[in-house]
Amino acid sequence: MRAVAGKRCVGEEDVASEVGKEAVKRIRGTFFSSLSLGICDFFPVLRWIGYKGVEKNLKLLHKKRDEFLQSVIDESRGRKEVSRDKKERVLIETLLSLQASEPEFYTDDVIKSIVLIMFIAGTETSAVTIEWAMSLLLKHPEELHKLQQEIDNNIGHDHLINDADLAKLPYLRCIVNETLRLYPPVPLLLPHYSSEKCTVGGYDIPKGTILIVNAWATHRDPNIWEEPDKFNPGRFQALEMEREAWKFVPFGMGRRACPGAAMGLRTISLALGAFVQCFEWEKLLEHEDMDTNYNSRIMLQKCKPLEAVCFPRDQAADLLSRI
Repeated sequence: MRAVAGKRCVGEEDVASEVGKEAVKRIRGTFFSSLSLGICDFFPVLRWIGYKGVEKNLKLLHKKRDEFLQSVIDESRGRKEVSRDKKERVLIETLLSLQASEPEFYTDDVIKSIVLIMFIAGTETSAVTIEWAMSLLLKHPEELHKLQQEIDNNIGHDHLINDADLAKLPYLRCIVNETLRLYPPVPLLLPHYSSEKCTVGGYDIPKGTILIVNAWATHRDPNIWEEPDKFNPGRFQALEMEREAWKFVPFGMGRRACPGAAMGLRTISLALGAFVQCFEWEKLLEHEDMDTNYNSRIMLQKCKPLEAVCFPRDQAADLLSRI
């Protein structure tokens, strides 16, 4: 929200309060409750009979979502102070400045669609991946220790991990990649459409065929990966990404790949790195086996939210006091 509109959804003082929690719950419900896979997605005819009120609820959800996005745009439009420095502008300020020069293209509907993509594709996917990564590290404490050692040796605790530091943390990237391999945030990639008749792997694909790539199955295929169900970040140290990128497709590939892949990887790496740099992590119960079951929504989320104990690392005490 801060990157999009220059403000928080919930004030810093309200984050832990019941008011703040209710506000976050309401916003999540508005934007992410439509991500479930329903029976109407597989049997569209059920929409005609109003099965369980799915269509009615989706229309109501769309109306609430549209009103919220319009209020964000109107608030930004009415703000008198706009950053003159383009580097300091938030997303909506940039889009509104483009609207002033090209109003026929950058309509409010176009701006709302861009902001919606940022909220859904750029927020929930990153949060889900970070949660999976922390769950896997707590289940495999030896990997957590390796990451701590890499951060301590290459970055230290003079400053919080930043973009420039990521190149010095190859094992952090391996952990992020292995998490995305085992638990891609979107296990079924966005549908593609064949514009011409073609043959792929000996199969004739008619023109107009809808293709859905199963990233989850590809990432766990024993014909492609050694011990595919095992959490082994080290496998990415030996993987020649330029030649073997085809088998690792959490963001798709080619010209139709996710345009936010680089931003997503950076966000996940910075957040995960900062958590490990500044805090010691433990399971809630010492002998508890971390639950890695997932649900069947469009986004691959944990059935049981991660619960863990963290406390500041001694080495990071000064750093945390300056944040």
